[in-house]
Amino acid sequence: MVDAQRVLILVASGPSTPARCAAPFHVATLLACMDANVTLYLTGEATQLAHRTVAESLRAVEGGEPVLHFIQQAKHAGARLLMCRQPGVPLDPEALIDELDEIASGGELAQLILECDKVLSL
Repeated sequence: MVDAQRVLILVASGPSTPARCAAPFHVATLLACMDANVTLYLTGEATQLAHRTVAESLRAVEGGEPVLHFIQQAKHAGARLLMCRQPGVPLDPEALIDELDEIASGGELAQLILECDKVLSL
């Protein structure tokens, strides 16, 4: 039996580039449906996508589904969702989306990069 490929998707796009925000989650959904072990890691501006108000209101295209819809699809397919810890930035856990699995450190990101078979930056 072949082990599932481990794929890390670094998500760096956020509210300033809404057209790019759905794609990482769509790709994660496709890969997870193909039995890949997928982890999405929100970094930089993308950490804002873990905030409920942003995820519920931001749309990649006018009239389209909110980013939260694509996040939920990826989670339903089996992807993990991590967010980079930002030292010095106040964080209200109640304001974060339920789909977030963990707030992780840069060291954890480095370890993931070394362990995964593929690393994508979207």
